[in-house]
Amino acid sequence: MAVDTQYYAAQPRFRTSAVVFGVIAIAALLAAPFFFYPVLLMSMLCFALFACAFNLLIGYVGLLSFGHAAFFGGAAYFAAHAAKVWGWDPLGAVLLGAAGAAGMGLAIGFLAIRRQGIYFAMITLALSQMFAFICLQVPFTHGEDGIQGVPRGELLGLVDLNEPLAMYYFTLAIFLFGFFAIWRIVHSPFGNILKAIRENERRAISLGYRVDRYKLGAFVMSAALAGLAGGTKAIVFQFATLTDVQWQMSGEVILMTLLGGIGTMVGPAVGAALVVALQNYLAASNFPVTVLIGIIFVVCVLVFRRGIVGEILELARRRSKDAK
Repeated sequence: MAVDTQYYAAQPRFRTSAVVFGVIAIAALLAAPFFFYPVLLMSMLCFALFACAFNLLIGYVGLLSFGHAAFFGGAAYFAAHAAKVWGWDPLGAVLLGAAGAAGMGLAIGFLAIRRQGIYFAMITLALSQMFAFICLQVPFTHGEDGIQGVPRGELLGLVDLNEPLAMYYFTLAIFLFGFFAIWRIVHSPFGNILKAIRENERRAISLGYRVDRYKLGAFVMSAALAGLAGGTKAIVFQFATLTDVQWQMSGEVILMTLLGGIGTMVGPAVGAALVVALQNYLAASNFPVTVLIGIIFVVCVLVFRRGIVGEILELARRRSKDAK
């Protein structure tokens, strides 16, 4: 289901359309809290960044990790503890969460990166579950109660993040920073090497690239960006719990990425927004949310095999070819 974006990057018309779409999207995000519930939007932004970080690994390196919940939830715990117990500035707490997730990514990636396919996925799952068990036992996480009552504080001592609009724009700034970082990584020489590894790892090795180092680097970057999302979520919702580190969270981010489109820049964000919106608006209904999301996922796999955004891009590519 991965979608190759090199074709679109090489077309001037697609590049212009991407710039226009980006400007419109940013304008819509800036205006969104005046029309929709800000907390819902912040949840979408956090999970969108999480899904985009996961997509950096699976969509551009071809590595399927079942352990990204460890980075997302671990960063939430780090940020929550720093903000509540140490009294850190919210930005410092979020950055600490991202740094902690990067360190975990280095440790887990070092152990898992030499394996491929299902073996890599199972190792990441096992290590993630081990971390979840540690979070249940160690005192600073408060076990099943989690870390609650995390203060949002003041950004750099100037902006009170207890104001919904201020908190929203802080979250939006972090999302845009993370999204731009992913875009820059993907469209850099480093990103081109990652795509080469995804397409043909043996050929990349024959060209002299230290494939394990590049994969480990991508793994750490993906973990850090997932941690950036997790730390931000802890500040937004003012708590960190075991739900964020359990394997179900890893499965949820995989679902979001598949729905939006693996290997596309905005696809995972679209998938995350769709899943979060469904969970929110159907939470009060008698219909099981997980069943509906499962049905949507099955339909997407059968009808939109490249994901929602992936199918749209493929349709645009075909029309462009037919027009020539």
